[in-house]
Amino acid sequence: MADLKEQRVCIKILFFLLGETAAETVTMLREAFKEEALSQARVYEWFSRFKRGDMSLEDQLRSGRPSTSRTDENNKKIRDAIKFDRRQTIDELEALTGVL
Repeated sequence: MADLKEQRVCIKILFFLLGETAAETVTMLREAFKEEALSQARVYEWFSRFKRGDMSLEDQLRSGRPSTSRTDENNKKIRDAIKFDRRQTIDELEALTGVL
């Protein structure tokens, strides 16, 4: 899977160094990243951020409770449980792994 940060770098380069429009950038990203390309709305959103002078490639902080269950260890537990039996329900996976 293409790293989203890679695509943001591409957007920044196409916008600032090459002077491409957002529409042209969308087309180029789709050609380069195929089905993993950012959506048109996301590309336009990043163009707007760069135009406003926000040069950061990182997502902005969001309010709300951070995810505590999405860890490498928990991901491995779930993957292993699915490999063992792919027909388990989400509730069964939760009970088996203890991941909420």
